[in-house]
Amino acid sequence: MEFAQLITGMVNRKRIARDKRVSRKTLSKKFKPFFDHPLTAEEVWKIWPPRISQTQEPWVYGVDGKWLRRQGVILIHRDITHKENLFWSFHKSESYLALHEDLTKLSGLIAQTSGNLPVGAVSDWKMAIVIAVACHFGPIPHQRCLAHVMRLAKRLLPEHSPIEATLALRQIALDLKAIQDHKEKQRWQAKLKHWEANYGSLLREKTLGSPEIKKKWWYTHGSLRRGYRLLTHDQEPLFVYLNHRLIPKSTNSLEGINSQLDQRLGNHRGMKIAQQVAFVFWYLTFGKEGNNLPKLRRLWDYWKRAFLDQKSTRLVT
Repeated sequence: MEFAQLITGMVNRKRIARDKRVSRKTLSKKFKPFFDHPLTAEEVWKIWPPRISQTQEPWVYGVDGKWLRRQGVILIHRDITHKENLFWSFHKSESYLALHEDLTKLSGLIAQTSGNLPVGAVSDWKMAIVIAVACHFGPIPHQRCLAHVMRLAKRLLPEHSPIEATLALRQIALDLKAIQDHKEKQRWQAKLKHWEANYGSLLREKTLGSPEIKKKWWYTHGSLRRGYRLLTHDQEPLFVYLNHRLIPKSTNSLEGINSQLDQRLGNHRGMKIAQQVAFVFWYLTFGKEGNNLPKLRRLWDYWKRAFLDQKSTRLVT
């Protein structure tokens, strides 16, 4: 139970060592088997079946990645509607192959239980995610996360830019998150058209290179062009939530997990990458059940049997 409290941040090592009257070194030895043998998402499904495996309630799928110092990424697949972690894994990158591997396993788990596939999805709209979701869940409505769009827009359209067109387009981008219905959407699109009529010539301005530079020319306002394209190219995924009220406009549920993980990992600096992966796996395992004693005992019994089986197998071989 102390290990669950450590992972979820309810207490720290110093507090546990003091309460148990043991040294931190002894505590680390006690916790080492958990870091060496974290449970997989498939195993957690057996112990704590998620809500979607037992009902036909509609739900929305979300996915995001938690990078670990550029050494790899933990893909987190979540039931956004019921705020449950469904699947997680560690990969070198957020590639289509990684997503395909995960979704093959996740859709297999769903097929073995309720067969309850998501009615929609929300993500940061990386093409690998879009293709993988469509391949495994069919042509479901897929919302592009507006929080990610806002973040990119702010980077491309800086707040203190001396260019009037940049500041005007930045404000239009910031207004995107406040749209609540189709009338507001139309007014927002009208603002974009008005901006293009006033400042569109800047998007076509070119700068000629000198003889010493290989590049002959480039667009003078490259970031402005990218910011405009961000808001105008393929707008449909930006407004899926207007037609499907169950689908949120952002992946805030997953962003919250990433933020909490940053804090938890920051509290345990010095862990090697394998330990960080194990820490995150356990954090996702406990989810919102970190203080549910009956469920923790069930998990502990399963882990203890699995760990002892692995140990005896190694001794035999």
